[in-house]
Parts: sequence; C-alpha cells; structure tokens
Amino acid sequence: MRLAARCRVAQTTRTLLVALLGTVALCQFGCATSRWVNVREQPNNPLTARLNLLSRGGPKPTERTEQLLRRYDLVDDLKGNPREMMTKLHQITLQEPSLENMYAMAELAYLGAKKTESRDQTAALDLYGAAVMHAYFYLFDPRFDTVRNPYDPQYRGASEIYNTALEGALRIVQKSDALRPGCTHTIRMAGLEMDVTVVVRSPGWRDEDFDSFEFVSDYETKGLSNHYVDHGLGVPLIALRGKRNQDESAEEFYPPGLSFPVSAFLRMVGQQPSAVAGAPGRLKATLELYDPLVVSDIQVADRMVPLETDLTTPLAYFLGQPQFNDSDLSTLGLLRPDRAAGLRGLYMLEPFQADKVPVVMVHGLWSSPVTWMQMYNDLRADPEVRRNYQFWFYMYPTGQPFWLSARQMRQDMALARAKLDPYQHHPALGQSVLIGHSMGGLISRMQSVDPGDAFWRIVSDEPISAVKAEPETYQVLQATFFPKPDMAVRRVITIGTPHGGSHFANNVTRWFGNKLISLPRKFLSRRQQLLRDNPGVFHEQAIFAANTSIDSLSPESPLLPVLRTQPPAPWIHHHNIVGRVPTDGFLGWVSNEGDGVVSLASANLEVAESQIAVPADHSTVHQHPRAILEVRRILLDHLRELRAGYVAYPVQPATASVWPRSGTPAPNAYPPEAIAP
Repeated sequence: MRLAARCRVAQTTRTLLVALLGTVALCQFGCATSRWVNVREQPNNPLTARLNLLSRGGPKPTERTEQLLRRYDLVDDLKGNPREMMTKLHQITLQEPSLENMYAMAELAYLGAKKTESRDQTAALDLYGAAVMHAYFYLFDPRFDTVRNPYDPQYRGASEIYNTALEGALRIVQKSDALRPGCTHTIRMAGLEMDVTVVVRSPGWRDEDFDSFEFVSDYETKGLSNHYVDHGLGVPLIALRGKRNQDESAEEFYPPGLSFPVSAFLRMVGQQPSAVAGAPGRLKATLELYDPLVVSDIQVADRMVPLETDLTTPLAYFLGQPQFNDSDLSTLGLLRPDRAAGLRGLYMLEPFQADKVPVVMVHGLWSSPVTWMQMYNDLRADPEVRRNYQFWFYMYPTGQPFWLSARQMRQDMALARAKLDPYQHHPALGQSVLIGHSMGGLISRMQSVDPGDAFWRIVSDEPISAVKAEPETYQVLQATFFPKPDMAVRRVITIGTPHGGSHFANNVTRWFGNKLISLPRKFLSRRQQLLRDNPGVFHEQAIFAANTSIDSLSPESPLLPVLRTQPPAPWIHHHNIVGRVPTDGFLGWVSNEGDGVVSLASANLEVAESQIAVPADHSTVHQHPRAILEVRRILLDHLRELRAGYVAYPVQPATASVWPRSGTPAPNAYPPEAIAP
C-alpha cells in the first residue's frame, strides 16, 4: 500500500512538473524571437585577402600579375589611370593572346574598379564589366582549351574575379533601377561596347516576380543551423517578389514579402570569345537569372558549369521580415483562433511546379510554419529531393480542437488542388506526403483514415440523419465525424505526436486554456444551437465538451483511442518518429520516458509501417538531425516506389480507383516517368 501510494505521489508530481515544463517550453518555443540574419559590416568577398582589398596600402595585384607587368614594363602604370593601363594591355593581348594576359587584364580591371568606384560609378561599372569579360574569356575561350589548367590557382582566381566583378557591376546597375528582367545596359571598355540584357531562365517565376534584389554577401545567417552553398560561377541574390495578378492560380498561396534565391550569370552571346577577345566592336551578353532550386548547372561553351548558389541566406532573410514574426503568428493562432482564421491555409515559399510531388508540413500547438524551417532548409539541400519535391506549409488556428482543424485542412487541400490543377492533368499532385509535428500529426493522420461511423458513435447513439440542424451545420457535422481519406495523399509522417494524448493537457492547463483561448463566436453559437435543438441526442461527455485544442489533446479525449487504432487507407503509408530525452537528469525523470510533453507510450503508433525514436525533446524533435534524415529516407523511398510502377491519380473520390500497395496498376494510372523524371 505504501509503495502504491508513493507511486501515485511520484506520478502526480511528475504530471505537474510535465505540465509546468511543457508550459515553459511552449512559451519559449512560441514566444521567443530570433534574429535570422545579420547585416555584415563589409560584404563577404573571397578576393579580400588575395588582393589586399582592406589593407592600408590599398588594393594590389597578385605576384603573378606584377610579374607580367614587369615583363612588359608596365609596373609604373599601376599608379596611373586604370583605363589607360587596360588599353595598353589590350594592345599587347592583340599581339600575344594568352591565359596569363587574360587573367592579368581581369584582375587589373577589377582592382581599377575598386579604386575608382567611390568617385566615378560609370568608370567603375565599365571596369567591372571588363573584369567579367576577361575572366569569362580566361575560363571559356576555346583557343586556350589545350593549355587551361583547372589545378592552377589562377583558374579559381578567375572564377572568383568573374563572380565578384559581376556582383560589383550589379550593385551599380541596381542603383539606377536597371536590374530588372527586360532591361538592357551598355558597358564600354577598351575599345569594346557590351550590351547586357537581363533575362529570366527558370520556370515558375516570371519577369514581374522580380521587384528588387538584395545581395547574399551582405548578410550572415544566424537562425538556421546549416548553411547550404554550392560553389561555381554566378552571383547569389535574394529576389524580393513583386505581387502578381490575383487571377494566377498559385498567387494566393504565396505569403506577402516573399523572397527567394536567385543566381545571376552573365553569358556572352552571338560570337565565340576568341572572335572578339582582341578585336574592337560591339558585344552582346545576357544576364541570366536562374532558380537554384531548379537549375544547378548550365551549359557554357560546350561544357557543364556549376552555378554559385546559396539556398539558406534568402530563406533566413525572408524569415527575418517583421510580417513573418513567428511569436506573433503562433500566439494569435492559439489565443485568438477567430482572428487567425484569415491566415489559415496553404503557403508556398517557392514557385509552384506541377511536376513535383507536394510535401505538406503541418505545425503543432502554439506554433507556425516557421517551426519547419530547419527541416525545410536541410531537405531541399539534397539535389534529389529538390528536383522531385515542392514544399507547402499548412497554417491553422491552434486554439481550436484538432478535429475541427483536420476538417478545414481537408477542405483547404481539396480547394488548392482544384485551383492549381482544375483538370487533374498533373499526376505528381496526387502523390502528396504529409508531415505533422505534435498536434499537426493528429491533423495529418485524420486525412488518412476512414472511420466509418466510429467517430459518430462517440458523439451519439442516434444516426446522424436524426439530427436537426441548418444545412451548413449538418454539412460540418458530416465532414467532421465521417471523414474520408484524402485520395491525393500517399504518405503520412507523424513526429512527436500525442496519439494517446498528453499529460500536459491536465486540469490546470485546460482551465487556463478555457480562460485564455477565445474561440470563434460562430463556432460557439452553432454548437449551442445544435445542443438546444437536439435534447438527449448527444452524449453528455462527448466531443462537444472539448472547447479548446488543449481539451482535445487530453488523454481522456474520447476521439484519440478511436483514431489511434484506425488503419490508414490502403493507398497511404504511415511512418512515425518519436522523441526520447536521455533518462539521466531532471528532464529525463519528468519526461515519463518520452520527449517531456508526449510519453513514449502515447507517441507509439502500432499501425505505422516504420517508427524510430530520436534523442530530442518535444519542441525540437522534428528539427533533430536523425528525424530529418529519417524524413529524407522516406521521401527517397517514396520516389523509388513511384518510379517502380504505375501510380494512380484519382479523378473523382466516389468512383476513383486507388493505388494499392501491391497488385495491378489502376486503370487511370500514369507512367512513373511522368511523376519523377
């Protein structure tokens, strides 16, 4: 008896501590502000050390360039007019074209631009243009193919001069608001004129999407654990998106103030470099804007060239904008679901592409899509993932019971697909993957089950046809308690999800929740009228007793055990990831062998095809490297399965065939190459 009493006391103490720590963790997670980027004092420049750009003596050329100047008796010209020295070198290069000469001209033009920039922007722009052009000739002129050495430090030096000189030129052009698709700018240098036209080379974005640009080199990321950069040629930019016509099918899914990554590459067009490198005349070039999420390599002079890209800094820049403040969004969604209803829906942070499989991320209680940014940043850094997947984020008011949000998500997903693919021509949209954290896992899981009348029996012993209600109310009841699995969903991944409820949702937190959370008046009045018009029809302790999301997450919530045992639809695969903090230490003692908010027993899901535990607490389990690697594994397996056989994209839920886990292809199937090229 004493032992039992002690166990009860320990369990009660643990429960109270879990509630307290859960409240603190949620407050910290939902309310803490984070600086995602800092502005650098000086833009990041790989040539700073090599060319002594910040030294007191001023910029100076490398020893190999000085040696070339000594050979041609041009050392004293370093102190004179940079353009005059470039003209002399140009005449020498006409007689003796060589890689050394090309490199020296690129480097000296760049140094001249740096020295001139503060007093003469026009001259600096011309010199930057000359540096880009000669670096381009060094890298691609076919006359030097047999002597060009990629192991020579000058080779990488030429690439860095190309990139930094192009960035310097773009900074000057942007000041005149000419850095826009369709604009043409003329650069004059050493007897040559070059007309540069800005063009967009990636699908998804259009000319009007580019409102303005920021330079990646101006910013240092702070809020994301990993920084993904690919080295090559070009200038990584942050494009600030302009608002397009609302009639565009995907327009409503882009958040305001969206910024996205761009890589700018300047290409000589028309003539080969060797035909113009030493001859006066007029050149044409295009400044090509690429989406690095789509294009990582481009063809230049009959070879594939990697683009210089940065996927992380533009994301961090976007997250740092005031209108996307995570603490404001999270708190509004929890405490004022009525006011947050206008923010509900799907959001895209990259161009909609109909040939990519959607991955829909669903956040948890007191949270927002920002919670997914660590995973999003890591997953799209994988080339195979970003080639085949597009990431969407579902936002909802987290103060309301999760089954209401599940119904709304089902409707929102169906409406989005109807707008994006009204004629269902794009089979990739029918192979979606849902990923839900915490309560978002329950909402995602609700998209995968067909409970029949199991949910309704929790509410009433009477058939739903016996309920007296307005048509709109009746439709809501039908959609909530008789859900149908989403025919376009193929996998569901739940992370840190309280399948059996959470002891965090105890009497204390539920009391506070009912005091603090303001549900929409329409919801409350509809429920009161329904109960008033149907005396004795509904069970007294049914789902209707749950006023808030915290109520719905209680271990006593009657829907949870029914949902937990429901198998997913035959065409849907389910995976589960749970958090488990180390057992040693204070947090391990109160965690009840779980993540501090959800116990292992509650997080376990027997109907899942795969399940792993990661050493993380509740607020970070979906950001843990092992969880992200597991999601990546599942996504790559999903691609392999799609490529292995035919897959179906249902046309109408009432008559559609479904894609079985095994067996013959469905009649309306599409070949795998149409899904994942």
